[in-house]
Amino acid sequence: MNGLSLHYYTRTGAHLRTTKAAATGFDTERITTTLRKALYMDELIDGHHGDHEPLRSRRSAVGLVVDEWGTWYDVEPGTNPGFLYQQNTMRDAIVAAVTLNIFNAHSDRVVMANIAQLVNVLQSVILTEGEKMVLTPTYHVFDLYKHHHDATLLNSHLETEGVYAGVPNLTVSASEDENGVAHITLANISADTAYPIDCTLTGKKYNTASARILTNSIGAYNDFDHPEDVKITDFDALTLENNNLHFNIPACAVMEITVS
Repeated sequence: MNGLSLHYYTRTGAHLRTTKAAATGFDTERITTTLRKALYMDELIDGHHGDHEPLRSRRSAVGLVVDEWGTWYDVEPGTNPGFLYQQNTMRDAIVAAVTLNIFNAHSDRVVMANIAQLVNVLQSVILTEGEKMVLTPTYHVFDLYKHHHDATLLNSHLETEGVYAGVPNLTVSASEDENGVAHITLANISADTAYPIDCTLTGKKYNTASARILTNSIGAYNDFDHPEDVKITDFDALTLENNNLHFNIPACAVMEITVS
């Protein structure tokens, strides 16, 4: 046995498996449900791998493959229900950030993970219509997280507070690439509150810092008439002094911070 497959979809209804809701126009209750169910991925990984003695003893040999994950809502009105076409908002971007940070934290167990799916189905990174194409907020999260690929996981710790019925307000992961550059991915889950961040970097001396950010209202999305309402921009409002980073992360935001 080389791998154990796990499928898990983040649905917004009351029942974990069957109930769904609209991809747009959601209220705070739906935000809460979605984010709590996204965080359940962490418990699933522990339960399927960490607490199973035969797998735990052979962790290096048996990988956990999360080969289907993502949000699953009702299809867009007027589309074929069998095609599972849904819109993609900043809420989905936050779900992607939460999930990818969980995968990074469990990179000793999760050897592969595939969002479902790439184009026009469920939590897509690309939507198309004829010759038109638009990049979703989830696409931009993958762009922000790409430097974790083939990098080395770094220990990270957050002091958080609860939002949305106890959901932590912040999530983070960090890695170091082959050139010794550290990449920190940080998400603010709160839809309406910004937070001051004071981050102490340890292990080596860092001299420069830069950042990119994806932020908008939690219901914002891109469509074929407005393809760039949600996109990555440079974030210059941060300082690095004596290995201490200082900045404010806006509400409903995903950031990549690069330090070297």
